[in-house]
Amino acid sequence: MLPSADDPARPQSPLTALTPAELTWQMDEIGEAPHSSHFGDVYFSRHDGRAETQHVFIAGNDLPRRFAAWQASRPFVIGESGFGTGLNMLCAWACFETHAPGGARLHLVSTERFPLAHADLARALSAWPDLASKACRLLAQWPEPVSGVHRLWLADNVILDLHFGDSAECLARLDGHVDAWFLDGFAPGKNPEMWRPELFAAMALASRPAASVATFTCAGIVKRGLAAAGFAWRKAPGFGRKREMLCATLATPAEDERRRRTPWFIPPPPQPTRHVAVIGAGLAGGCVAQALARRGVQVILLDRQAPGAGASGNRQGALYVKLAAETNRQSRVYLAGLLHSRRWLAEIDPQRRLWQDCGVLQLATGERETRRQQRFLANHALPASVVEGLDEQQASQRAGLTGKLALAHGGLEYPQAGWVRPAELCRALAATPGVTFRRAAVESLRRDAAGWRLELAGGETLVADQVVIATATQASRFAQNADLPLQPIRGQLSSVALPPGSPTLERVVCAGGYVAPACDGVLSFGASFVPNDDDAALREADHAANLAELKRALPGFVQALEKAGARLAPGELDGRAAVRAASPDKTPYAGPVPDAPRWRADYASLAKDARRVPQTPGVHHPGLWISAAHGSRGLASAPLCAELIASRICNEPLPMERELADHLHPGRRLIAELVRANNPPVA
Repeated sequence: MLPSADDPARPQSPLTALTPAELTWQMDEIGEAPHSSHFGDVYFSRHDGRAETQHVFIAGNDLPRRFAAWQASRPFVIGESGFGTGLNMLCAWACFETHAPGGARLHLVSTERFPLAHADLARALSAWPDLASKACRLLAQWPEPVSGVHRLWLADNVILDLHFGDSAECLARLDGHVDAWFLDGFAPGKNPEMWRPELFAAMALASRPAASVATFTCAGIVKRGLAAAGFAWRKAPGFGRKREMLCATLATPAEDERRRRTPWFIPPPPQPTRHVAVIGAGLAGGCVAQALARRGVQVILLDRQAPGAGASGNRQGALYVKLAAETNRQSRVYLAGLLHSRRWLAEIDPQRRLWQDCGVLQLATGERETRRQQRFLANHALPASVVEGLDEQQASQRAGLTGKLALAHGGLEYPQAGWVRPAELCRALAATPGVTFRRAAVESLRRDAAGWRLELAGGETLVADQVVIATATQASRFAQNADLPLQPIRGQLSSVALPPGSPTLERVVCAGGYVAPACDGVLSFGASFVPNDDDAALREADHAANLAELKRALPGFVQALEKAGARLAPGELDGRAAVRAASPDKTPYAGPVPDAPRWRADYASLAKDARRVPQTPGVHHPGLWISAAHGSRGLASAPLCAELIASRICNEPLPMERELADHLHPGRRLIAELVRANNPPVA
């Protein structure tokens, strides 16, 4: 049996860099080809790699016929072990483009333990000029070699999820189901660690009924592994010098027991969806609306004011994360979110009008933070392109603050982070084709045979198949969310117009607060953090606190601003205050809304004995979802959470490991409350 990814006793998947593939280049019958130094094997046939892919994987899975006949609203899903150069995935995309009917969607899932460096990937794919445009899309979004799931948009109707890590472990964590498998990788004799029973078991659990498999090898270990996992295999003519290959079909679906410890997280069954209402046009709601619209769903986006009118309405905001010294699921979510947001922003705004990936410096301004950052670096072997430890001199140079302006502290730099124009971003998301924005206040929600009825202020009613609530602290106003704990947190940002001759920042700098490089001649800094305060009026005291924090972190910079004539008295600062929402554990809520009374009844035994887990799937309000509690880091969490919700609604594999989707599930608080009742805190 596979280890359960939702088992609390299972070790955390580390945040770590993967070892890049080491290549040598050899001449084959059609030109230059990559060769793995580590495995002593080729990435594709020396005879003709492209033709081998077409014969083994495309024809072996009968994809031209299946694509042409595809009529489902969900995407056709292909899974692969061993992404390598990406040739198989690009060929599958090309085949889909040729044969699939209009409106069809393709979802590609591929694992890779030794990802190619960007330059090597470009060199390998240059052998096929007719795939150049597709290779460019892949290369433009090629992720950093960090363990976890990386979602890439290859086209409006084609998604590629790259799962970096061991194939068996990645597929065991996959939340989604596959129609056709490309069982690839280096030959079993060269890489036996991949072709082990756990891989075939994970494939079976992630397969739809009658899922197909094709592989180039007929090795006994593969035939035995497929058969043991429930696949019926048969031999087929091989390619080139290989006399035979294998094709297989899932004949005996595996019993999936991975949810035995957490049955409440079993997702609700998918339902037909044409029209979705998203309530709240801030960052969370705008991201969900855009994610659904690009999948062809008609979306009405509702807000009582305007896009970005609430906490998402600042002129400038920091795209940053603060990761825990020891790996935990929250840190895994936020790092995945940061890297996802960076790719997503580059995709929707390649001209960088709405954002800048200038990097973020997280200063260690005290001994405690210094020790924490040192532990973080010791525990996480991440590439310098993702996070790097800097001394004060290096940090000063990166920030553009030298001489008298130099920083007194080093810290961590996140090169992929930066700043965003949140208010403008929200307006751009609301203008996505397929999204209709309407200014309206939703007073209540009611479900009947027609779907969800949204009662608007003034008495009007709207009907939608599904509803996503993204109204921050106001989310608990709806009866279905009344049991969801949400904490209001007041935040005030201060700003000052810069006179000529003012010093400039090259990075966002974070300490107790943050300060960003000037945007449109205005320097923004802050923001205050006041829990359980829902007042959005500007306060001079908060300006004073923001200014004091800025002086503490960057004293030389502030002195230079004052010398240049910047008006930095608290009473002369401009700014904006808003109320953010946070959950008790500071992780967002993203997923289906649980039926709280049913959960308390169905899982009441947990309050007596947390080991007594009733095997009852969690009951949810059908077609009701929430994205909320993003706090001050919504730029790093809201886009990925939107993909999570859109993937659930549209019946796709998820953009993150299953245990991370569970970590974001709104029902986690209900279960935590029941378990705590059995283990009250010691006084």
